Amino acid sequence: MVTYFDMLLRMGLACLLGGIIGLDRERNRHAAGLRTHILVCIGATLVMLCNLLLFERFRGVVNMDPVRLGAQVISGIGFLGAGTIIKEGASIKGLTTAASLWAVACIGIAIGSGLYMAATLATSFVLITLIIFSRIEHLFYSRTDKITIRLKAQNEFKLVDDLVFKLKAMGIEINRVTFENLSEDEQLISIVGKNHRNASLNQIAEAAKNITGINGIEVCD
Repeated sequence: MVTYFDMLLRMGLACLLGGIIGLDRERNRHAAGLRTHILVCIGATLVMLCNLLLFERFRGVVNMDPVRLGAQVISGIGFLGAGTIIKEGASIKGLTTAASLWAVACIGIAIGSGLYMAATLATSFVLITLIIFSRIEHLFYSRTDKITIRLKAQNEFKLVDDLVFKLKAMGIEINRVTFENLSEDEQLISIVGKNHRNASLNQIAEAAKNITGINGIEVCD
């Protein structure tokens, strides 16, 4: 039997654990931050509490599935997660925040089900993934000679293909290419990659200048 104290405890824990994860997203200025994660976790907890209470109330009267509402939360949270994903040209951002929202919803379901240790452990591992692994990822990436190329060019995709081909020939691995329209005839292209062969910035600039349609270039590492 779920008591009023159980409800208070589970709602409070949902607020705490969801808020802890939300703080990391808030600190990094993502679309879904502290309040969003708290609300998702509390909502998922409430759904499971309602599910359990209804199951207890109508047990033996109506055949009910005690986890059906929780399953709807897991699938339904995808709509909210999709709202945090932003597409900028060829680049996509917000996938990690969308995944954290989904994870918080699952944590809320665990709390609502009374699985406090599972919810706490899951929160710990989510934080390790968002904070510790993020630092390891950036540390590894910083050792691979990151290079950024920004250039103003005509709106021609063949121009980009020619530039990418030349960069790869120089030993530069392309990680991300984004486009921003400056006018009907001109666009800003940003290329982020890894300079494996330590090609000089002048070599890269000269390779880009030789391509017809590029109006300006900036290379930085």
